[in-house]
Amino acid sequence: MENLTELLKYASEEQAKKIKAYVDSGYNATQAGEIVGCHRTNIIRGIESARRSAIKRGYDPEHDMTHPVAEGFAVKGVSTYYDEDGKIKGQWVKSHEDKQARIDALIERLESFEWKPAPIIPMKEENHDSELCTLLTLTDFHLGMYAYGKETGDDWNTDMAANEYISAIQEMCDGSPNSGTGILNLQGDFMHWDGLDAVTPTSKHVLDADTRFSRLIDTSLDVIMASVEIMLRKFSQVKVIVCEGNHDLVGSMWIRKAIKKIYENNDRVEIDDTDFPFYAHLHGDIMLGFHHGHKVKNNNLPALFSSEPRYRAMWGQAQYTYIHTGHYHHTEQMMGEGGGAIVERHPTLSGKDAYAARGGYHSWRSAHAITYHKAYGEHRRVTVTPKFKVEEC
Repeated sequence: MENLTELLKYASEEQAKKIKAYVDSGYNATQAGEIVGCHRTNIIRGIESARRSAIKRGYDPEHDMTHPVAEGFAVKGVSTYYDEDGKIKGQWVKSHEDKQARIDALIERLESFEWKPAPIIPMKEENHDSELCTLLTLTDFHLGMYAYGKETGDDWNTDMAANEYISAIQEMCDGSPNSGTGILNLQGDFMHWDGLDAVTPTSKHVLDADTRFSRLIDTSLDVIMASVEIMLRKFSQVKVIVCEGNHDLVGSMWIRKAIKKIYENNDRVEIDDTDFPFYAHLHGDIMLGFHHGHKVKNNNLPALFSSEPRYRAMWGQAQYTYIHTGHYHHTEQMMGEGGGAIVERHPTLSGKDAYAARGGYHSWRSAHAITYHKAYGEHRRVTVTPKFKVEEC
């Protein structure tokens, strides 16, 4: 029988609980699960995860690996020498810094995190027009980006971005009618980078960042929850769409999953949990489509939404179709000449980073709240602009 207590040296706190329960129950996974409060498969999975951690550190008696390396390092290679009788004569262990351990620790924290649902916010006793749907779009917000005004023309950091975000949401809600539905459309690149290193996910271009990724996670959830609360006090129902962007391929995914958990007990909030980088919503005879703009060009989007099996029925039911994109940080509108849709690229509230400024890219910073009537299309539009100005030092 394997000595599982040795694995405790390499196990996380959560894994250690499962191992101890398994040993105390006489190696019975079902009873161990009852002790810890989980399914038996979670017990086995926890033990296997601890065993993999031990092997990475160099502990695997089954294969004569008994010289573990220090915490924070991983085994790169093991050379074992045996005598004529097959006994170990000598062993060399090569190690290197275990960068993956930081990621594993983050995953472990997420797996063991106890999600606390957001409080239920009662709806005000006001008249809400169920025929109206108000869309609040924030694209290419790049939360976590750093910009120095004297270099780029725009100062920008995490605190400024958070304040600007909440201010914009409040202003858009104040200027919009009491609609039956409010949609928060985070149109991609909500976060400036996607992991422990501040680089673009695909090209690995180094980005200007002003904070750590753990704080970026906290701030992202804080401002999204704050904006949903503002919208719940304005609209009867709130829907949240978090589009995949080229800067936050993974970030957009975990944000969707996290807020879905946070609002799972609130029947006034709906989270679009689509894992496809094209999203849609039907409001009466109005179809709203969403895509960040990093995969398909604007003039090809009507054909995509009309032919995509997931949205073909919605397209056929709609009398008017509006498709929203971002990505290029400036406004552009393409009327439906044969495509059957109005495609609009939204501007950004975010300041320019050094890359955009040095490349000569310019855009007017703003964000739009557009209210649609379920039968007649666009009804009203509110535009907000940044409050922050460059100050001389």
